[in-house]
Amino acid sequence: MIDKLYPDLQVASLMDIPLETLQARKIRALILDLDNTITEWNSNIVHNQVGEWFQAIKKAGFKACILSNNKEQRCLAVAKRLDIPFIYKARKPRRAAFYRAMEIMKVKPEETAVIGDQIFTDVLGGNRAGLFTILVTPLARKEFFGTKISRAMEKMVLYRLKRNQKRKARRF
Repeated sequence: MIDKLYPDLQVASLMDIPLETLQARKIRALILDLDNTITEWNSNIVHNQVGEWFQAIKKAGFKACILSNNKEQRCLAVAKRLDIPFIYKARKPRRAAFYRAMEIMKVKPEETAVIGDQIFTDVLGGNRAGLFTILVTPLARKEFFGTKISRAMEKMVLYRLKRNQKRKARRF
């Protein structure tokens, strides 16, 4: 069960995701969290660098879909700006919305990556759905109160993940 909490890849931001590596893995679709992944928490502002990244992924042939536990209006504003589909009130980490996002983009699980800033929603949900998972560092410290509570538990998971990575590195 603990393995379901570990991302396949961990990066600082969207801009640090190695798109060539994803293409080599035959990944052609990205399911993205909204708050603290694409925008800061509770904000509709898409920073220029993020907007340019979305243009670059589209140019590289990737499809994208926002998957958020947020309300419709909040998701709509950002999805419209980025010209991508979205699913709101996703109830992550439940798998149903991940499958729905793949259906919208017409892709299979092995062709899809999930990108988000939370282990217990984005990574867990993506892993449960059999997807490649990418954990990004949250864009800002400001976030929903419930998320702050889960961050404490995430620290333990991340500590364990780093410890396991160091052990594996020593073996080689």
